[in-house]
Amino acid sequence: MDPDIVHVVGGGLAGCEAAYQLASRGVPTRLYEMRPARLTGAHQGGGLSELVCSNSLGSDGDANAPGALKRELRSLGSMLMDTAGRCRVPAGSALAVDRGELSRLVAGELGRLGSLEIVRAAVEDLGPLEGSTVLLCSGPLTSPELAGSLAELTGTRHLYFYDAIAPIVDADTLDEEPMFRASRRETGEGDYLNIPLDREAYDGFVDELVSASRVARHPFEEEKLFEACQPIESIAARGKDSLRFGPLRPVGLDDPRTGRWPHAVVQLRAENLERTAYGLVGFQTRLRHPEQRALLRRLPGLERADFLRLGSIHRNTYVDAPSCLDRELRLAEHPWLRIAGQLAGCEGYVESSALGLMAGLWVLAERAGRTLPPPPPVTILGGLLTALATPTKRGFSPVNANFGLVPPLEREPGRRRKLPRRERRARMAERAVVAMAEYAAGALAAAGSRV
Repeated sequence: MDPDIVHVVGGGLAGCEAAYQLASRGVPTRLYEMRPARLTGAHQGGGLSELVCSNSLGSDGDANAPGALKRELRSLGSMLMDTAGRCRVPAGSALAVDRGELSRLVAGELGRLGSLEIVRAAVEDLGPLEGSTVLLCSGPLTSPELAGSLAELTGTRHLYFYDAIAPIVDADTLDEEPMFRASRRETGEGDYLNIPLDREAYDGFVDELVSASRVARHPFEEEKLFEACQPIESIAARGKDSLRFGPLRPVGLDDPRTGRWPHAVVQLRAENLERTAYGLVGFQTRLRHPEQRALLRRLPGLERADFLRLGSIHRNTYVDAPSCLDRELRLAEHPWLRIAGQLAGCEGYVESSALGLMAGLWVLAERAGRTLPPPPPVTILGGLLTALATPTKRGFSPVNANFGLVPPLEREPGRRRKLPRRERRARMAERAVVAMAEYAAGALAAAGSRV
């Protein structure tokens, strides 16, 4: 095995972005993709950077986190952002693309690189690659054999096979008046915001929940879920009181207005130290996004809720990043191996390509004997990488681009009220983009010139 070759496993967005960053600078690179000989159940063919769920790469607006992340990646010289721009289709402020054309353009960009070899074969064992530099970008549908090989390196406790995600709401869009703060069986102001529901409100919520439209399972999602991953609507379907004995149980939560436990309680837990984002505890769901928004906005205090992320449950292999990866995405006990893309614990196409890009830049800097610090924490990419490196008491779940990842704006001297939400977000986005532009100059110098 030639130790000079960088092995990139996986021809999705993360793998193609990483391979491009390396090979375009003359680094011998080998990109492995098992398709089309072996399909995943979600992909339709063997195209590189094939989008499988949507042709949209999300919002490209100036005042939101996904849009800011795209602008950051353009500063860093992202090949995928460039090719996406060349095959864009009308979709308002969203960056939607012609999926076939995107795959064709990416293949063309990679095909002209003399330092890149594309190997159409499955990598099932990482062991033979040890001693080389490896970027594992095989994605959420990593083959069982490769997942097993990774489990041998990480330990099975660090590898997950299901993604149960609850919605996250922007704290500034909550009305806390009907809520109360408390933690179960603890005195004083608790860590949770609690929405008390009386019997009528609870029964109405359950009725709407069990009748709402759901996302159909894919063939690769048919395995049984653990009890902790059950959709909230599936729990509700077991009986009228199943939720109030489950994730909506009121035990130990005294409503200060009545001094008693409510009939049921919806709990919201802070997602960051600044309490700018709150997750709905136990609300992982297969409901379609419009139904989720409409149903949750009927809860007291959530009428104007702006959701930073909506709930989902699907088959998704990923590692417990805070436990096993260092701040440069290396496997802590096996630093020859970096993990990028959704396998590293991010959510979304653009987030996946962002990790692939950073993994490639870190390899380039390492080979040049240079130090490349992570992006600033005020950038969306910097916040995403910080989240992947930060352990939490509640355990790790995949992360996507949102303003809850970055520090809030400092309040202007003499200003009593917060800025309007749109203006505040626009300023946070601009702060991120400016900081990334400054960072990118040093990062690209550390990575070296393209050939």
